[in-house]
Amino acid sequence: MNTTPRIALIGECMIELQHRADGSLHQSFGGDTLNAAVYLRRELGALGHVDYVTALGDDSFSDAMCQQWTDEGLGLSMVQRLPGRLPGLYCIQTDANGERKFLYWRNEAAVRDCFTTPAAAPILAALPGYDVVYFSGITLAVLGEVGRERLLQALIETRRRGGRVVFDNNYRPRLWASVEAARAAYHKVLAEVDMALLTEDDERALFGHADSEQVFAAYPAVAEVVLKRGAEDCLLRCAGQRFAVPALPVETVVDTTAAGDSFSAAYLASRLKGGSPQEAALAGHRLASRVIQVPGALIPR
Repeated sequence: MNTTPRIALIGECMIELQHRADGSLHQSFGGDTLNAAVYLRRELGALGHVDYVTALGDDSFSDAMCQQWTDEGLGLSMVQRLPGRLPGLYCIQTDANGERKFLYWRNEAAVRDCFTTPAAAPILAALPGYDVVYFSGITLAVLGEVGRERLLQALIETRRRGGRVVFDNNYRPRLWASVEAARAAYHKVLAEVDMALLTEDDERALFGHADSEQVFAAYPAVAEVVLKRGAEDCLLRCAGQRFAVPALPVETVVDTTAAGDSFSAAYLASRLKGGSPQEAALAGHRLASRVIQVPGALIPR
């Protein structure tokens, strides 16, 4: 791994509306891999170069997204701007316990053509040049069948050149035609994954795994498996060893949005800086515990 690794995160950023108790809406931006990209860049600082890979429109919201990403230090060379298109939109509603419900408007989002436009060819060709390529189950869903196949070829080439592939399982049933279609898409890419950042609830919903033992047994070829379990211990398998790292207690949970994304970012950042899996999990817990005490996906710097 380079001393200053180059990391590409692939996915979708949307317009985020936070539904507040007084009925008002607060507008910001968010998306699972974008959240991870921002937190990864913050955690790495000058020790890594982080690019976001997506497609946006040519509208004012897309302009504002790009400005925010630039302010956060993300590279935009892999961002396409598609004339006449728009980003997706979602609304977060939270209950008294801080648990969230999402409402989405994303069927026509520009990102769905991220890997099918003529301009995508040089972007796909550039991906294998990165030290780390990071994507999620949501990435798989929004790219569509053609986009997924082109991503898979880029992942194969990334690993052939010595890069590492990181996958966050983030399964959202509404984005898939069926659970069978989702399973098929996941199984295709999992053969090319080096680090799997898994959420236990998503594993149960997608594959029906009853417990952590079944989850670990389902990923025999993945070198590093991280099982996120909310307020319970994080479970790890790396280099044939297993570890459990307790979560940090949080007295008041305000909003669990981006808890898993921030954990994944801090975990990966720690590993890239040479931390052990246990140290990385603790870093993940530490950041996630701060994130869930603030409304919205991205907490202030």
